[in-house]
Amino acid sequence: MVSVRSVVDRVGPTLLHALQVPEESSAVGDVVIAEPGTTLAAGDLVLGVAITETSDAAELVKAGASQGAAAILLKPPLAAKPSVKRAAKSAGIALIEVRSATSWAQLVWLLRTVLDALADESDALEDGGGPGSGDLFRLADAVASVVDAPVTIEDTNSRVLAYSARQDLTDSARVSTIMGRRIPDDVLARFRSRGVFRELSRGRQTIFVPAQRDGTLPRLIVPIRMGGELLGSMWAVVAGPVSDERAAAFADAAPVVALHLLRRRAHTDSQRRVSAELLRAVLEGKASPRKAIAELDLSQEPHRVVVIEVSGGDGRDDEGLRLALLERISQGVGRRPVATELGGLLYAVVPDGDGWDELRAALEALPTPRRGGTPRAAAGSAREIGELATSRAQADEALGLLRAKLVPGRVVVFDEAWTALSLHRGATAASTAKVAELGPLGLLGAHDEAHESGYVDTLYQWLRHPGDPRAAAKELRIHPNTLRYRMRRLLDLVPLDLDDPDVRLALITQLVSLRWS
Repeated sequence: MVSVRSVVDRVGPTLLHALQVPEESSAVGDVVIAEPGTTLAAGDLVLGVAITETSDAAELVKAGASQGAAAILLKPPLAAKPSVKRAAKSAGIALIEVRSATSWAQLVWLLRTVLDALADESDALEDGGGPGSGDLFRLADAVASVVDAPVTIEDTNSRVLAYSARQDLTDSARVSTIMGRRIPDDVLARFRSRGVFRELSRGRQTIFVPAQRDGTLPRLIVPIRMGGELLGSMWAVVAGPVSDERAAAFADAAPVVALHLLRRRAHTDSQRRVSAELLRAVLEGKASPRKAIAELDLSQEPHRVVVIEVSGGDGRDDEGLRLALLERISQGVGRRPVATELGGLLYAVVPDGDGWDELRAALEALPTPRRGGTPRAAAGSAREIGELATSRAQADEALGLLRAKLVPGRVVVFDEAWTALSLHRGATAASTAKVAELGPLGLLGAHDEAHESGYVDTLYQWLRHPGDPRAAAKELRIHPNTLRYRMRRLLDLVPLDLDDPDVRLALITQLVSLRWS
């Protein structure tokens, strides 16, 4: 666990001063800049960048505490105001004073560096010393000293994996990259228009990008490769053209970084396999809830199991689509869902509420793959961790409705589909009992098969819309007079007393068994 005290101690008294840290403070998770409407998460270090009034500072303290934030960071004189300190003490949240000369942008990347390093040290102790991000940050510092410029190490999706010190000597594009943990889209577009990523894919040893009109400083870029595979890239912010010797020294560091990235990926893959096996056991009802909560980092609140089916029409396409979607689900939706593949399907476990709402919106917005096969998803009801096998069974049942086209859309929720589920279950039971074989319905079906008369469908819609021939005709896409004619003809064919409510109920049961089973 990364504590507030350990973060403050690691950053040092030059930048931070702890005015109040409760003995039982929350574990620190991330750094967040407080803005109007910002939703905080448990463990956030909240930076009051735009706070100028004492009353606003006290309100931020109360809001942070109510949402489980770990600490509020303010500059003088606000942090030491008696009303702010009283609010922090009353709410039981840590209050940290940021030295007045400290740059907020510098503090953001420094805090995140410290958090990553402390988390890496904690992981190494728990996992027996596996490679972590702290080593990569130290490696970024070492590379920065070689090239004498601030450096970032990025993956192939332009996500920042690590960065060196001295980022305060860079430009606004680099600051945005560090704070957002990836190159902003507008900056990406500018580099892409200059052919930077095309050159990276071609394997150029170094790429120099001159300064741009918007104030973006020059960049020296080196691809990180191993065995012909592009693993990422290193970006240095430089003052201008770099000497051949300095560029070569920068490029010479790439194989060392590549080796670290491969070790890191292998370690991550191993952890994912262990987590996937535990999640499969949870979905089958064979795992301890306590173990699942501890090792899968699940919160003690109701969760939903979501099953996702991806079909591209080809076994290899299916697998590729599933893997791509799994990566997308695992990284982009609020609190990262726990996900795995089982029996050719993706299963994700998400907290009920905002977690499920965000995942649902993402699934509904998924584009149809170019090779066909729209992803379909079904969610079970919200259950405690020990009952997720039930939620999984419900999700599977709801997915069956989508496959049979008994419900519209691409996402179905067990709780919301109770009408379709009731009809389907009743129809399945009636079908097993061969209810549809009783009475004269078989004769109507045989007549339809021989003459394409549509009598069974006509009777079904007539019974579904009692006393409303227009609605029944609309469902059949025929004129109401045609509906009336068909009803007369089918009653001539089979003797049915449709005035008898038991006859109507029995026919509905039979027709539902044919339509919904």
